[in-house]
Amino acid sequence: MPLRLTNFKAVGFDAVPDEIFVDASGNIAAAPSDGARLLDLNGAWLSPGWCDLHVHVWYGGTDISVRASEAGRPTGVTAMADAGSAGEASFHGLREYVIDPASETIKAFLNIGSIGLVACNRVPELADWRSIDIDRTLAVIEANRDVICGIKVRASGVIVGSWGITPAKIAKRVAEMVNMPLMVHVGEPPPLIDEVFELLTPGDIVTHCFNGKAAGSIRDTEALFRMAQDMAARGILMDIGHGGASFNFKTARDSIADGLRPFSISTDLHQHSMAKPVYDMATTVSKLLAVGLSFEDCIRATTDAPRSVLGLSGRDGLAPGTRADFTVFDLEDAAIDVMDSQGNHMVMDRVFEPRMTILGSDARPAARRLPPER
Repeated sequence: MPLRLTNFKAVGFDAVPDEIFVDASGNIAAAPSDGARLLDLNGAWLSPGWCDLHVHVWYGGTDISVRASEAGRPTGVTAMADAGSAGEASFHGLREYVIDPASETIKAFLNIGSIGLVACNRVPELADWRSIDIDRTLAVIEANRDVICGIKVRASGVIVGSWGITPAKIAKRVAEMVNMPLMVHVGEPPPLIDEVFELLTPGDIVTHCFNGKAAGSIRDTEALFRMAQDMAARGILMDIGHGGASFNFKTARDSIADGLRPFSISTDLHQHSMAKPVYDMATTVSKLLAVGLSFEDCIRATTDAPRSVLGLSGRDGLAPGTRADFTVFDLEDAAIDVMDSQGNHMVMDRVFEPRMTILGSDARPAARRLPPER
């Protein structure tokens, strides 16, 4: 059924109309259609659909993944990227059983390790040279270019052991061969974070950019932080990737105060982070607002910026002929205690409250998962 949206505050778009019209095919129209359903949004904010650049939704294919719906529209997210849950050996299942049937738009970073996160950390996907099959990886990418958006490597000691920087180097070479970005997980050495940084080029993504891990944080030394600032200025993309172990309030607050804004806000939602401390995208973006990121930058980092990586509409999402893709939300006063990944507490005084998602002509209710009082 066609839609007619009214009584909203548009944010994150190039144009700010009084009404939005969606035709029966789900595309933005210049004029209302006969019989359109009127959606009065009661003065709420309307933005491009929230996009989560780092989730794990290969449910049943890994021991940590959640269902796509748990990361998606019920919590205000209309698009997401699975960040390396599947390697070449299991990607066909991720596509058939998760990506293709989902209501949300789902793309994926292919893990350079063939087995992906089937038994996350218990069976590391990068144990030794047998863990990577470049030929099969290239074949899977070529067969799935419509949904694979990049290569993922976890450059962390618990994963690579004594293999060090080598898996990241191989992943970067494969990414170059297929002309796709590399998303690199940074954490405990080996390798050292500056070894990883030296591999990256514009368009690559550093996820867990504000982690607080010893010898794995951009705040370890002044030189490392300057290196991160320079990388961001050159077009290397800093992604939050909150997760259960990779977001620190002080690292985020100090970095933002010193001028380093994240490119994208993502949850790293999985079974070990969803109940706490992450909960959902709304809670994660509210945390970034609380540590000093502006409202406008929070919107950019959850909409236009990550959507650009996935090849989706963003600020231009109101152009006639574009598929409707919106999140409706409020920004409300609150006093909610939350934690970062190291157990540090903070009280948020404002929270993003998703109310609805609109994909095509399909409108569905949404809400945040975090209880209103803690």
